[in-house]
Amino acid sequence: MTGFAIYLGAALAEIAGCFSFWAWLKLGKSAWWLLPGLLALALFAWLLTLIDSAAAGRAFAAYGGIYIVASLGWMWLVEKVPPDRFDLAGAVLCLAGAAVIVAAPR
Repeated sequence: MTGFAIYLGAALAEIAGCFSFWAWLKLGKSAWWLLPGLLALALFAWLLTLIDSAAAGRAFAAYGGIYIVASLGWMWLVEKVPPDRFDLAGAVLCLAGAAVIVAAPR
């Protein structure tokens, strides 16, 4: 699995897990929503351990850019709220930062 695929899978798992808590606490859904959410969060953590990096913090920092873009995608596709130009500009900046972290010669 490539680094990008791992990060994308981790982002989807984290967003789904966090959304389960959001749905329970803010949308009035059943507490049963937490069970798949907790499993999704465990999957998220496990996926990040698959990233080839000497430092966990660097892997997590690079992941941040992918997470932000995936969150905006979730907002658009699941919550039906399209990102505005500021969302998109911020996402581009975050991806650029993640690319610097990942591609820097070490």
